[in-house]
Amino acid sequence: MEILLAQPLYYESYIKNYTMKKTIQIFGMLMIAMTIMVSCKKDKDPATTDFFIGTYKGDVSYNKDNNKIVSSDGKITVSKVGETYNFYFGSNIPDITGVKFEKKSDNSYVSIGSGLTGIAIDASSLKMLVIKDGATWTADCKR
Repeated sequence: MEILLAQPLYYESYIKNYTMKKTIQIFGMLMIAMTIMVSCKKDKDPATTDFFIGTYKGDVSYNKDNNKIVSSDGKITVSKVGETYNFYFGSNIPDITGVKFEKKSDNSYVSIGSGLTGIAIDASSLKMLVIKDGATWTADCKR
């Protein structure tokens, strides 16, 4: 009689273990699938982000009152503060700050505002011809 009672308990334990293993397998597969989906999600459209913040390198010049600075390996760092952008130059060239932009075409922007027009920027290039207060900044840079 003891043998007959032990078999249902063993069978019940086997079913519980089998069910638990399947549950863990399914949960594991879901976790792997979620990780892959999150890792492979598409990047945001650059037009919806501040995609041109960063450093551009190339030809840069500045001219004011016969003080001319020219650099073929110049560097411009672009940052954003609030709704305006700042352009930080190396080589003792004065910075340009407080620039606002307007979307020109797909992922391309041009500067707007008094005295700060002449900047065109996208994710890979920066072109500049700004004339303000008797000074002239030019740039033809790539990222």
